[in-house]
Amino acid sequence: MRRDLSQCSDGELAALAGGGAEHAYRALLARHKAPVFRLISAHVADADEAMDLTQETFVAAFAAIARYDRERPFRVWISRIAINKCRDWARRRAVRAFFARALPLDSAQHVASDAPAPDAEAADRAQLARVRAAMAALPRNLREVLILRGVEQLSQSEAAELLRISEKTVETRLYRGRAKLRSLLASPGE
Repeated sequence: MRRDLSQCSDGELAALAGGGAEHAYRALLARHKAPVFRLISAHVADADEAMDLTQETFVAAFAAIARYDRERPFRVWISRIAINKCRDWARRRAVRAFFARALPLDSAQHVASDAPAPDAEAADRAQLARVRAAMAALPRNLREVLILRGVEQLSQSEAAELLRISEKTVETRLYRGRAKLRSLLASPGE
């Protein structure tokens, strides 16, 4: 007979999953897939890439479930894995961009532009793109704090634990990130 997994804590589900209970893995996935996807989407701004990274995050988390400390929030643990996957993705993307720019000029017409057609964007989509571009222009340490606190609604202590920094540092980066974002969005060229 199976336990009612909706009544189990994340720590209990992790223990069951570590023991090989597939239904516990499914329960953890169902419980945390949407927040992990939102977190990753805020970092990569591409739904297909975000879905791939979400899957990679859960594969990595489930492979390491024995190392999960059940005394700590599962969401913080899996969010740390997700952020690391986003950082890896960004590094790979930077390398690909470098090699794309290194192509000979005669093959430059084969390199697609990431910019959407100007006439295809509605006002709301243009504003969203503007905010995403401004977010992408922020230094990683400021962007991560803004996403964790503003998008993911993590508490200051949860964000500090996830990023392995002090709560005061989270507060400072949040203040600086908001100020920088306001500045970028106020610039006429943005």
